[in-house]
Amino acid sequence: MIGGGQLGRMFAQEAMNLEVEVHCLDGDALAPCANVAHGFTQGSIQDYESVLQFGRNFDTITVEMEHVSIEALSQLEREGKKVYPQPKVLSLIKDKGLQKQFYQRHGIPTANFCLLDTTENTLPMDLPLVQKLCVGGYDGKGIKVIRSMEAWEDRFKEASILEEMVAFNKELSVIIARNARGEVRSFGAVECEFNTEANLVEFQFSPADILPEIEQEAQAIARKIIETLDMVGILAVEFFLTKDGRLLVNEIAPRPHNSGHHTLECCITSQFAQHLRAISNLPLGDTMLRSPGAMVNILGEKGHEGVAKFEGLENVLKIPGAYVHLYGKQTTKPFRKMGHVTLLGKDLEEIKTKVNLVKRHFRCIATQE
Repeated sequence: MIGGGQLGRMFAQEAMNLEVEVHCLDGDALAPCANVAHGFTQGSIQDYESVLQFGRNFDTITVEMEHVSIEALSQLEREGKKVYPQPKVLSLIKDKGLQKQFYQRHGIPTANFCLLDTTENTLPMDLPLVQKLCVGGYDGKGIKVIRSMEAWEDRFKEASILEEMVAFNKELSVIIARNARGEVRSFGAVECEFNTEANLVEFQFSPADILPEIEQEAQAIARKIIETLDMVGILAVEFFLTKDGRLLVNEIAPRPHNSGHHTLECCITSQFAQHLRAISNLPLGDTMLRSPGAMVNILGEKGHEGVAKFEGLENVLKIPGAYVHLYGKQTTKPFRKMGHVTLLGKDLEEIKTKVNLVKRHFRCIATQE
């Protein structure tokens, strides 16, 4: 596993059930995987030699995030290693400009956009717009909303895309997996509620409150994407559901995803177990929902930076159907993902009541500021 954050940690925890050894490479000696993985190596995931030498020790290589040395992964693939998702897929998805051009070429619905030349001074599209860095953005970083000419002057001066601001009712996500035999399985769509200040998911719930035909269309689009990419592994497809009922693909991520964490408790097979099955060319697991549920991200409290301390854990553990996952990060900062809570319930009303309890009573602060 190239990367040792919380996604790798939960992947390693699931792999233990099949006695699969997971070794992780990460630049942080205190990364979430450090005390969970079978083996841990400290080294930069973006450094060619570090990734190459690490990967040569293993049969199958996968990633926890897109921002890795794809050149090293390509070399490992040439040397006969199984690298999933494939480097060609990572190269395309890592660059949001290439992503958008891929949608355009293959008739996949997405918001209107243009590639922004770093020397361009003339506004090429009507306001308001969203600017996204082509490479390097994640968890709300690398995004700017441009509503005025003053904001345009303060834009990123790096390779990026400009995208029309979409009037949408809902943000949805579908997690889909494919193995080397071409078997495909997807989880039901989830509905995401965003923290507008941090521009990342605050909580999500499943099943999404959408019409059956919207669910079917989202599933069909996700399948078209993973099959067109010829990708092996697990893929998150994020959608806007517009006010006039259209589905537009926002972004895709070639790995387990924040919007799939609920599957650990809500589904027969979790997204992490499914990723392991996919890259090992094993039969894909049943994705049926065991119970309606929600996932609440536990973010570092605003105004707090330092050694992490959780407040209110006992309150959360009193909630029936609450499952707490802490990521082992020793330090916190504003909006850093420190853990999540899965909440099960009989219906959306009950689940949202539990979500509000968690949001009120559980937080991550710093013991020294």
